[in-house]
Amino acid sequence: MSYQLIKFKIENGVAYISLNRPDVLNSFNREMATEVQSALDECKSNREVRAVLLTGEGKGFSAGQDLAEAIANNGPSIKEIVNKTYNPIILKIRKLEKPVVAAVNGVAAGAGANIALACDIVIAGKSASFIQAFSKIGLIPDSGGTFILPRLVGLQRATALTMLGDKIPAEQAQEMGMIYKVCEDDNLMNEATSMAEKLAKMPTRGLGLTKRGLNKAFFNDLESQLIFEEDLQDEAGSTYDYKEGVKAFIEKRKPEFKGE
Repeated sequence: MSYQLIKFKIENGVAYISLNRPDVLNSFNREMATEVQSALDECKSNREVRAVLLTGEGKGFSAGQDLAEAIANNGPSIKEIVNKTYNPIILKIRKLEKPVVAAVNGVAAGAGANIALACDIVIAGKSASFIQAFSKIGLIPDSGGTFILPRLVGLQRATALTMLGDKIPAEQAQEMGMIYKVCEDDNLMNEATSMAEKLAKMPTRGLGLTKRGLNKAFFNDLESQLIFEEDLQDEAGSTYDYKEGVKAFIEKRKPEFKGE
């Protein structure tokens, strides 16, 4: 697919997806969402891709929905926007059994914030901020906001953040467990790239199974999760990477994982 509203490249086992509508703070319209979905599909099917890094061009990660599209005459309904634009992106991120890193530069608002939070690891520049902006226009948090956010920060904080629509600076987001790490703005992409490349060289088949286990943990009780872990561990133990890891440990050398 030829991309017009995102940038997409694969280097050193990492697929880079960069939202590219900087003139509107990378707000989503249907076309950009379709391109992101296509890129995530490519990440799933391409064995060269071992990890994914998602970021935004310009001064912001994403301001969420492009409201010009939402209010356009004969434009899509809000239900259609959620169904066709955001739900597929969230599901593709969570079901992709490869590590997904979000590098948040500047504002991440509304659906933009929740897309970032759906990623496996979120690193943000010091000037970044996260805003559950939906309440300001009478909407509810979509893009997994009512599901993921309370699991990250707890019900009380999630309720306050979504109802009040407070702007949360990156360092405060890290303190409350919303994101993993904050770094200097001018070093954001260096740190995110280093992290993604490190993940890409790891036994990514096992990392994918870990992600599957974490996803399931949202729904299982302890006994069910222990049984699920048993099955995942059995699958992990049959991979090339497990055998290579053990062999390298015994031979006292650095393992060469393949993600298989």
